[in-house]
Amino acid sequence: MAINSIGQDSSIYGDYQTTADLVEDKSSLSNDDFMTLLLVELQNQDPTSPTDTESILTQTSELATLESTDKTNKALEDLAASMAASSDFSAISAIGKTADLGSNAITYKEGEDSTFELYFASDVASGNVEILDANGNVINTIPAETGDSGVYSYSWDGKDRAGNTVDEGIYYVSASYTDSTGENKTTRLGTYPIESVRFDAGETYVKLGSGYIPLSNVTEIY
Repeated sequence: MAINSIGQDSSIYGDYQTTADLVEDKSSLSNDDFMTLLLVELQNQDPTSPTDTESILTQTSELATLESTDKTNKALEDLAASMAASSDFSAISAIGKTADLGSNAITYKEGEDSTFELYFASDVASGNVEILDANGNVINTIPAETGDSGVYSYSWDGKDRAGNTVDEGIYYVSASYTDSTGENKTTRLGTYPIESVRFDAGETYVKLGSGYIPLSNVTEIY
């Protein structure tokens, strides 16, 4: 049972509203308000000293300007909504294509394994996942999982080939593998197929691997 702010069953009484909630916002005037004020002014003018024609024309001109501004704002709102819908459609059309996040970096912290996902566009017969330092030197290798094309998860314990723990910092991940036809292929961290698109609180997310990433983080789609 849902309870409103004063302890009543909201399914019966609804949400409680204070007087402040019911007061109409009059912080700005609409063109109808402007016209009402103009008519009241004309009705209550001094007959011996009526409002001159120039003043009436000026106020009428201001009313026309206000109405024109309202229409322009409405048109801009409609245009923004249309552009947002177009952007959403563009994102949906990217499903099935490959997204590149622009980086194949991972962070290693002492005492914590670094986990990551790699996408293999072809089936994997054999190969190695390579952990590299900032200079491009191979620090360690992990055997690539054999199987069909797809996204595979890996974990690195932060050790080099000699079994020594490396320094904390940024490292890079790539892979070299051979498919079932014997062709040599490569891949790297940060490139994944777009599986689906999600819209949440005005933000567009794309599913890459096992998680959703903001579309703004994608540097290239191909």
